[in-house]
Amino acid sequence: MIWSSTIALHLFAWGTWLVMALTAVMGVHALRVLFARPIPVPPPLTGENLDAYPYVSVLVAAKNEEAVIGSLVENLCNLDYPTSRYDVWIIDDNSTDRTPRLLDQLSTRYHHLNLVRRSANAMGGKSGALNQVWSTTQADIIAVFDADAKVPKDLLRRVMPLFNREQVGAVQVRKAISNGMVNGWTRGQVAEMAIDSYFQRKRIALGGIGELRGNGQFVRRAALESCGGWNEETITDDLDLTIRLHLDRWDIDFLNLPAVGEEGVINAVGLWHQRNRWAEGGYQRYLDYWRLIARNRMGTAKTFDLVMFVITQYLLPTAAVPDVLMAMLRSSSPMLMPITSLAMTLSLIGMYTGLRQTTVPQNLSKRSRLLSPVTTLMHTLFGNFYMLHWIPVMASTTARMSVRQKRLKWVKTIHHGTAEPSH
Repeated sequence: MIWSSTIALHLFAWGTWLVMALTAVMGVHALRVLFARPIPVPPPLTGENLDAYPYVSVLVAAKNEEAVIGSLVENLCNLDYPTSRYDVWIIDDNSTDRTPRLLDQLSTRYHHLNLVRRSANAMGGKSGALNQVWSTTQADIIAVFDADAKVPKDLLRRVMPLFNREQVGAVQVRKAISNGMVNGWTRGQVAEMAIDSYFQRKRIALGGIGELRGNGQFVRRAALESCGGWNEETITDDLDLTIRLHLDRWDIDFLNLPAVGEEGVINAVGLWHQRNRWAEGGYQRYLDYWRLIARNRMGTAKTFDLVMFVITQYLLPTAAVPDVLMAMLRSSSPMLMPITSLAMTLSLIGMYTGLRQTTVPQNLSKRSRLLSPVTTLMHTLFGNFYMLHWIPVMASTTARMSVRQKRLKWVKTIHHGTAEPSH
């Protein structure tokens, strides 16, 4: 459908007018996004009144994580939050390395650490692991972290006030790349997380879609119950839950500071596998729920925002291939150039601003402050070049999904253990 529609734009006279009309609509929406003011963040929880602290259960699904599981448990079991108001659940998904032995040793030191071991024939992947545990907890809020997470000590105190709004069903915390300066791949991921956080806050401010990102997600128990837990028929549990929460008329909020650290992928092969999973899972949720989305179950503002996001993030990268091929065959300019130019402009602005907000320390010297905008600009230009990898990822994923049945295949990202995130 995407290829046929793109080719038709080149072959029919009305193609140019349709592209210009769509560019105008997207341009107006882009201006609204750029000028939107993010929702103010309430102050963190303080005081000794335990009734003011929601009970939180922290869940981590881990498989063969001996390199990081020790530091993760130490981190999670020593958060600045009353120990009587939170507990930690590590779900060992049939690990075959030293992970079970390390967890046994740690369980003797922390009374609020709970261990659950899944059998070799357990189904559902990460979603299955989370579903096995969350319903048995006493939590008001369910927090989910990856095994490589580095969690700020005061994070729970800062996240909980965002749930004071009754309509907030979940909160996503910004992710920071712990090994961001290792090489060009991780440096690109720093820029990627910066632009994601920038647009998340802007879209939410307009009443649009806030999205979960897996690591550092907090979900209200009532919202999770209304959705029936995590979907075990998906390879991206966070993206799938995002759509189902919004379809049930819950909002997803976003916390920019502090951030949760995680390891970035350090080579091209690892990045390719990870991004293909993100692309396929992200696409699949629209195929699974498009009928409900088309009925405007989310509300007009969210539905419109979602359509703009799908065009920019999924359809445009896929259409780039037939658009360029037709332009070459007809010796003309790519038909989608106006929309592409708009998207690139937005990307430059969003990435630069996001990097300024998340990676520039406040205590710089006068000389460093003068050089900082130049450094950020260079990082932005590199980051936008890095983001071009999404074009072959989306083109190949779309082609594969159009001829093959839905599959559940997840290539595990290997964690090595890194230093604390620098921002």
